Amino acid sequence: MISSLFPVILAGGKGERFWPLSRLERPKQFLSLDGSNRSLLQSTADRLLSLAGGWENLWVITSSSISQGVREQLPELPSTNLLVESQGRDTAAAVAWTSLEIKKRYGEDAVIGFFPADHWIGDQEAFINTLNVATELAASTAAIVTLGIKPTFPSTGYGYIEQGEKISSFDDIHAYHVNRFTEKPDRPTAESFLSTGRFSWNSGMFIFRAGVVLKELHIYAPEIIEPLEKYGPDIYPDLPKKSIDYALMEKTNLAYVLPVDFGWDDLGDWNAIERLLKKEDHPNVEMATHVGLDTQGAIVYATNPEDVIVTIGLEDVVIVRDRNVTLVVKKDRTQEIKQILKTLQGDARFTNLL
Repeated sequence: MISSLFPVILAGGKGERFWPLSRLERPKQFLSLDGSNRSLLQSTADRLLSLAGGWENLWVITSSSISQGVREQLPELPSTNLLVESQGRDTAAAVAWTSLEIKKRYGEDAVIGFFPADHWIGDQEAFINTLNVATELAASTAAIVTLGIKPTFPSTGYGYIEQGEKISSFDDIHAYHVNRFTEKPDRPTAESFLSTGRFSWNSGMFIFRAGVVLKELHIYAPEIIEPLEKYGPDIYPDLPKKSIDYALMEKTNLAYVLPVDFGWDDLGDWNAIERLLKKEDHPNVEMATHVGLDTQGAIVYATNPEDVIVTIGLEDVVIVRDRNVTLVVKKDRTQEIKQILKTLQGDARFTNLL
């Protein structure tokens, strides 16, 4: 019998690298970026509902600035299952608080899964099968299970997980003890990782029993879990800002990885649009009215269908037109959009563009 799972959607991110389409009042998780009519948040909820067994077991944690937008996007979500952070303190605090709340309601043996709101999943059936295996492993073992994505190229934009000893197999899915987590490597290091066959991309998805993760947090991140237990979420602004990887996963001995391949992308920046929508017989990815001459490898996006974007002699660029902003950036420098936003934040003329 498959144990029940309480999926939690992490929906507090800003999605700054999708600016200007992603803004403070309309962050990335509210956007539809894959050509469907569903936002990233809605698509994440759609794929998790069958695992949850209905809306009453699905949870979302988000920031106060966009909580109303989450309610509008997911009207079926019970209000008691929406946790609103007064300040964003990264994923360690989010995991700790949500795990405490689910433990209070369902006990320490409740199996919880954490899922970012901005992932694209290609094979829904394989995703469900993988989560069923992860849930069974977490229910039967003192394990913090993470999903490792089998790499398709030597990415320098993802963290990596090195698998150690194999502990069990479930059909075609193998579970390994984690040897180590590694932050984003340079290209030669990434290439060496792939050559070993022992590394997978860190998906940022985790599954565990509430009691197991709370015990580990007491050992490795008492500065987060103890104030939350004593004072509740009112203490949130005083908590340290740490990722769950740094606070716990890189330190615990209970980390296990399932290397899987179900078609995955974390939709981190504009280049993800090309990975999802590029057609072999088209030189560009066009989500706009685009007239191009000698232009190839471009990603062109416009919110207003009446806007026309004309290009001549361009290669490997991203062009985005949204309301009163036009962004033009080389594809290999989209990570630097965050730096531009810091510049805009410091100039009163541009704060309305954020």
